[in-house]
Amino acid sequence: MKIQQLKEEILQCRDCEELFGYEPHPVFFGHSQSKIMQISQAPSLLVHETGKPFNDMSGKKLRQEWYQIQDEVFYNPDYFYITSIAHCYPGKNPKGGDRTPPKNCAKKWMHLELESVDNLIYIIIGRHASNYFFPKRNFADLVFQDQVIHDKPAYILPHPSPLNTKWLKDRPEFEQKRMPEIRKALHAVLNIN
Repeated sequence: MKIQQLKEEILQCRDCEELFGYEPHPVFFGHSQSKIMQISQAPSLLVHETGKPFNDMSGKKLRQEWYQIQDEVFYNPDYFYITSIAHCYPGKNPKGGDRTPPKNCAKKWMHLELESVDNLIYIIIGRHASNYFFPKRNFADLVFQDQVIHDKPAYILPHPSPLNTKWLKDRPEFEQKRMPEIRKALHAVLNIN
């Protein structure tokens, strides 16, 4: 399936319309030749409202602190195809944070997106996204080891959400050692010295 046709079909999807109390507003970005395919969990409420992926506090941390790239690079479709296992905002969890992304979205669309983008590397963000690709694997093990998806390098990141500070605090080696390794691979693909 051609990427433009796929994008149009995703934008028309209404499968979750009655589930979350929000009008479906699928959020994704990029094209078939994007160098990096970044797959996260689901859009936040702010991303849902603006239609711009990672246009929130999590995105700021991801771009500025972890990737150390400018917004112009992150939002350049030649560099990044940005998607999620759930394209729409799933609503708030009464216990805090957002609801778990529904699995039906990934089952319907993810394999088509993977087939439609000729990327060089994958970056998978968050436990829910990593569980889609690596079910029943220990999340910390996935983060601290290089992975492979469709014969291409894949790097697993914890979610950069402010709600995830305990995970990061309990594992200082992620930001001290592992993230610099991932950033080096990312910058190599982007031709950043």
